[in-house]
Amino acid sequence: MIKERRPIIVLTSKQRAYLKKLANPIDPIFQVGKSGVTPDVTKAIADALEAREIIKINVLKNCIEHPKDIAEKLAERTQSNIVQVIGRKIILYKESKENPKIQL
Repeated sequence: MIKERRPIIVLTSKQRAYLKKLANPIDPIFQVGKSGVTPDVTKAIADALEAREIIKINVLKNCIEHPKDIAEKLAERTQSNIVQVIGRKIILYKESKENPKIQL
């Protein structure tokens, strides 16, 4: 089964800055621990991105992988954009197919 790959939009610096501003007040809704990025975590993050469009993820200290590697893996699997990786926090954005809320 081959998944259809949607082209990920390339964010400009102004769009990225706007998304960072939107993500600043929100709390992380997912945590990635020592088990890393499992299919269940990926599915839950994909569902959350469809509902919210922008989410923040916390990478716990006991996680073996580097946060940037986790962000790249999640972005690839969920067809989303990495807005920012700062410390152990990851911000992902994906425009909702059903109900787009954020206007870039």
